[in-house]
Amino acid sequence: MDILKYKDYEGTAELDMTRRVCRGKLLFIDDVVTYEADHPDKLQAEFEAAVDDYLQTCETVGKEPQRPFRGMFNVRISPALHRAASLRAIEDDVSLNDVVVQALKAYVNTLSVVRHTVQVTLVAKELTTRTTTTTGMPQWETRYAH
Repeated sequence: MDILKYKDYEGTAELDMTRRVCRGKLLFIDDVVTYEADHPDKLQAEFEAAVDDYLQTCETVGKEPQRPFRGMFNVRISPALHRAASLRAIEDDVSLNDVVVQALKAYVNTLSVVRHTVQVTLVAKELTTRTTTTTGMPQWETRYAH
C-alpha cells in the first residue's frame, strides 16, 4: 500500500474500482478523515487539503487535533517473556522500557530475513576433488571412504 505524508500525518492511497476513484483516509488517529480524487495525480493534493481541513475544523470547534504516535503503547506478551525481559534488564542495569526500545530499533533498522536451519547428512563412498596446479592444469584426486 502506498502511504501519503504531510504535516506529521500519514494517509492511505487506494484505488476504488467500483466507483472509479482514488481514495484514502488518515492513519493512526481515531477521528475519521477521508479524501478522494478522480485521478492518482490529484490524490496527494486532496490528502493535504483533508489534513488542513481537519486541523482547521479542530481549531474552529476548540478541539485539540489528534496527533499520531504519542510515543506510548501497550504491548501484550507472555508472562514468561515479560519475566525474562525484566531479568535481562536488571542484569544489564537498564529499564524494561530501554529493552523494548532497543528491540524495536533492531527490528525496524535491520533487514528482515527468514532463517531456516537445515541439517544435511551426506554419506559418501568416494570423494573426488579438483585443484588447480601452478601450471594452471586441473589435478583430480579421488579418496575412498573407509
